[in-house]
Amino acid sequence: MLAPLVQALTQSGHDLDFRLLADKAYSHPSTRTYLRKRRIKHTIPERSDQIAYRKSKGSKGGRPPAFDAEAYKLRNTVERSFNRFKQWRGLATRYDKYAVTYLGGVLLGLIVLTHRAKT
Repeated sequence: MLAPLVQALTQSGHDLDFRLLADKAYSHPSTRTYLRKRRIKHTIPERSDQIAYRKSKGSKGGRPPAFDAEAYKLRNTVERSFNRFKQWRGLATRYDKYAVTYLGGVLLGLIVLTHRAKT
């Protein structure tokens, strides 16, 4: 699903000059190849099975992909914010009948979380 998302970003006129922060689920070699071909900078940790496979090949296994731990910490901060936000039951379940009601709940949740973060 990453390729359609990147294509939608380019079609909507967004600049691809950003760094993609993703978890280990996006660590597949085809994903990394796609991102390199599109010249999108990325920070994705390697899965343990990929590390073991690369090391089992010895010197022919190549070098590990670059990983910026400091940049990856920013992804964790955003992820924790989303998780805190999704603890609002009404937002997590999306049972609201109208989009306006759901949007009101989203805005109220963001206001409360922002206020708690500042105090």
